[in-house]
Amino acid sequence: MQRSKSLAGLASVALMLAALVPSGASRAADATHLSFVTHAAFFSAETKQPKPLDPHAFVADAAALAAVGPQNISHVAGFRPAFIEQDAKTAAVANANGEPIGFTLGDWLAASGSVTLTPSAGGKVEIAMSFDHLKPGGHYSLFENHFDQKPVGFTPLDGTATANDFVAGPDGRAKLTIIALQPLTHDNAVLLVYHSDGMTHGAKRGDIGVNAHHQLIARIPE
Repeated sequence: MQRSKSLAGLASVALMLAALVPSGASRAADATHLSFVTHAAFFSAETKQPKPLDPHAFVADAAALAAVGPQNISHVAGFRPAFIEQDAKTAAVANANGEPIGFTLGDWLAASGSVTLTPSAGGKVEIAMSFDHLKPGGHYSLFENHFDQKPVGFTPLDGTATANDFVAGPDGRAKLTIIALQPLTHDNAVLLVYHSDGMTHGAKRGDIGVNAHHQLIARIPE
């Protein structure tokens, strides 16, 4: 009789533990793991560019006239958007005004990263990110793309612009976790913006192509 009570007690404890585990297990199962790609490659594929290019990074070209490039970014004469498969990887990258931003094209395109999105309490989502090959000590911010808006909209990834900025480590790496206020869908992407002026820009990305340059992106799958 005593043994039966003991077994019943153990069974009760086991059921209690089992009730606790599913939330964590389900949470892990619901997590979405993504790799970042260069914004240049993403943009070129989405817009079917005949020669893949980076609308936010410019290289010197004496034959280039002042013009309005892709994504309506105006650039000065003598510079044009970088062709990511044709231009030399040793070419210095400049902004739309022809000012260097501290990268060679090879270094600019070498940035990489991963992101894990996990449902959190209250309909929020935990977004854990890891980056490599960023500019050591470079200033960055994280935004959410809204592809369901025309033109595409952008909001701070944390929703409040209080935790979406960071500085890369001296080794060019960074790890951070942000809590987004609502789930992300295929209409959204996680966007990494590099700030060549070394400043933070709060709820705005900055002057696109001048001091704010889209470097990496991860679109949420369907």
